[in-house]
Amino acid sequence: MDTPRIPAPAAALIGLLGVLVALGAGHLVAGVLEPGASPLVAVGNAAIDLTPAVVKDFAVRAFGTADKLVLLAGMAVVLAGLGVLAGLLSRRAPRAGQSLAVALGALAMLAVYTRPDLGQFALLAPAASLFAGLGAFTWLHGRALAVRAADGLAEDRRRFLLGSVALAAGAGLSGLAGQLLGRRVDLAASQNAVAPVLPRAAKAAPIPPGADFAADGTPSFLTPNADFYRIDTAFSVPRLRAEDWELRVHGMVERELRISFADLVNRPLVERTITMTCVSNEVGGPYVSTATFTGVDLRELLLEAGVRPGADQLATTSSDGWTCGTPLSVLLEPDRGALLAIGMNGQPLPAEHGFPVRMVTPGLYGYVGATKWITEAEVTTFADFDPYWIRRGWARLGPVKTQSRVDRPTGFAKVPAGRVVVAGTAWAQHTGVSTVEVRVDGGPWRAATLSVESTVDTWRMWRTEFDLAPGGHTVECRAADRSGYVQTAQRADVVPDGATGWHSKFFTVT
Repeated sequence: MDTPRIPAPAAALIGLLGVLVALGAGHLVAGVLEPGASPLVAVGNAAIDLTPAVVKDFAVRAFGTADKLVLLAGMAVVLAGLGVLAGLLSRRAPRAGQSLAVALGALAMLAVYTRPDLGQFALLAPAASLFAGLGAFTWLHGRALAVRAADGLAEDRRRFLLGSVALAAGAGLSGLAGQLLGRRVDLAASQNAVAPVLPRAAKAAPIPPGADFAADGTPSFLTPNADFYRIDTAFSVPRLRAEDWELRVHGMVERELRISFADLVNRPLVERTITMTCVSNEVGGPYVSTATFTGVDLRELLLEAGVRPGADQLATTSSDGWTCGTPLSVLLEPDRGALLAIGMNGQPLPAEHGFPVRMVTPGLYGYVGATKWITEAEVTTFADFDPYWIRRGWARLGPVKTQSRVDRPTGFAKVPAGRVVVAGTAWAQHTGVSTVEVRVDGGPWRAATLSVESTVDTWRMWRTEFDLAPGGHTVECRAADRSGYVQTAQRADVVPDGATGWHSKFFTVT
């Protein structure tokens, strides 16, 4: 007599349910212990860390701040496909599906074990995932074979279907419970407790009238917190309370410092308006924003610790294990103004932007000077430590390059004939924009009108007007900074130290 075979649809369902139960159980246990230990999150973080820089750069270009969501969706599709495949390969015997459960469980355990921000107890989450998925698959497979062997008796079919529904519901509820437990840290209460501290800061210079040309199509001078660009490697946003935060300053210092949040806010607080730019910003890209940050002067903190001779790098670490290296020569400049920031535009930092504390360094790309969720700062040397992005082929120093872009007209826009307003944005942080020139259809360059400068650490808007005949036109812009550098036309990729080239827009006059 032939060994009974589970029908293909039922086999595919068994494999899929096994994966769902495994993920739900792991997410639930991680919610109790540590949200980052969830198998899906841990494997997602590992995937981000192992992805080649060129692929990461493509993801940022293609998906922007939705890149993590795209990764999550891709992982879900792959896992679902593997579950279905394992089920179809297990129509006679459960071995293939059981092997998949063990392999995926081992992968999740390895991902959790290698995370620098997770302890040994975090391994309980992928272990729970492994045993739950293996158990669910084996039980469902046995019930389905029993149904087949009994030639599909109604009672056996009913038990199989009820069991499947129960497991699916259990997986969903487990995942939901894990998500809720993982968010049990009351960030809103912690942020509300920080808010009254912010008004104590020495105020930044007020934004001067005429600092933007928003009416002509440029961004507003200050970027609302909700619109401020976000590019980082965090698969899930760390949720840290200010009350639990501590920064350790150590390494090549005269005295090690351990600073609690209460200690930090008892120091002199200052406001500084700073434009930040991501090194992944392509020519004309959107990853540049401006905010008024509130925090503690980082130079003063380093001087208090006492930097020893020979040190040239501050290696900082995020709560999720991400590392950054910042030149000490920059941080120790008397007028640089790097901050340990606790506020942004008059509000506590949003969780996505580093609450409770982050670094902000004017004039440097974020990957070398803007550690979010900072918990450790080691004074060291470039020879002794390679941070996260340096190990992946990016440049060490990361000064922001002088750039400009056209904001109006938008690409391929249709505008009425006659006088056409052209407007845009330029930045050369910590050097200052001196001029912006604009030309249409390769004609002579024309100096644009610049907005009123706030500080050399912030962007400047520009505008001009052209009388254009109907038809297609291309507008280009280039900026010059106060060092005398004129933005080059030569196109360079964002890797290893930021893009270069003139930005252009094609539009049609009707």
